[in-house]
Amino acid sequence: MAQYYEYELGKAAKILCEELFKLKPGETFVITADTESNERVVEATATAAFACGAKPMVITVASPMGVGKAADPMLPVEALTAVLLKADAWVEFNNEWLLYSTPYNIAMKENKKLRHENLVGMTPDMMVRNIGRVDYPNLENFLKLFTQKAIAAKHMRITTPAGTDVEFDNEPGRKITFDVGYADTPGSHMMAGQISCVPNFESINGKIVFDGSLVPPIVGLLQTPVGLTIKKGVIMKFEGGKEAIEYEKFLKSFNHPQMLKMAHISYAFGPGARLTGDIVEDERVWGATEWGIGNVGLRQLPGGIPGPSHSDGICLNSSVWFDGVQILDKGQLLDPELKKLAEKLGK
Repeated sequence: MAQYYEYELGKAAKILCEELFKLKPGETFVITADTESNERVVEATATAAFACGAKPMVITVASPMGVGKAADPMLPVEALTAVLLKADAWVEFNNEWLLYSTPYNIAMKENKKLRHENLVGMTPDMMVRNIGRVDYPNLENFLKLFTQKAIAAKHMRITTPAGTDVEFDNEPGRKITFDVGYADTPGSHMMAGQISCVPNFESINGKIVFDGSLVPPIVGLLQTPVGLTIKKGVIMKFEGGKEAIEYEKFLKSFNHPQMLKMAHISYAFGPGARLTGDIVEDERVWGATEWGIGNVGLRQLPGGIPGPSHSDGICLNSSVWFDGVQILDKGQLLDPELKKLAEKLGK
């Protein structure tokens, strides 16, 4: 008997290696995992990479007790860095992400050919829905148009039924990027279905209420909303139940000012994404918005803004205004051009 999604997972792994990474014969393809990773995802991808003629190298580490630079103390930093400096391509299947860790930062800075994709915590179900069954051409058209409209706007407002009501300005000259999942060019890439920008930090004011997931430190889905009062891009107040208390304790435990500052805003449009508690999928749930807090990566802002860690929180069913014109209403598109493209994606 075939395992759950065995055939579909094989196809998704083939798409990842051949279409998204465009692996070439002889290339070294590093697959990182930790003891929380799904073995079937790792093995299917290594098999697909080998079938492409590439040379897969699977590295499994003990699961760190943190992400980003907070993972460093439990990582074989020098050895892992040495491998990544020589790799052609790298996919993260580790559950505790190495994005923004010391090996990541060094490799992305010094290995100019490295193609990286962050797919942390990937499961067979998640991979089939978010990689194997994606209409990439139509999704790219949709994300490109939304990004163009976002770039053209100056002032943004976001609200949610849970209580989010926050406003901010785009920073002139800063890129607004979108992810279609392709990792065929040097640099760091993300799973398809997200549009991200680093706004003018001092213009971020209002209230942000996370009601989906919040990683780290919360494991799985939030049981109660976590509210943040933001003034000039800095968290001034935490509200909610025990998870809000835990989150405040986590951010302040680093004793670093950057860990109380907003890092980026992302708009979520993954046609196959579901709210599961896995942050990589949750931050692509259609119609949600996601806020990053802490470290600002080089991918998001030239030069970056260093911090000891990074956290991402999800605001579901978002309403969005660009310069006073409403684009989304509780996660549903109002813009006729975007709505037409979304229908082609089954949304």
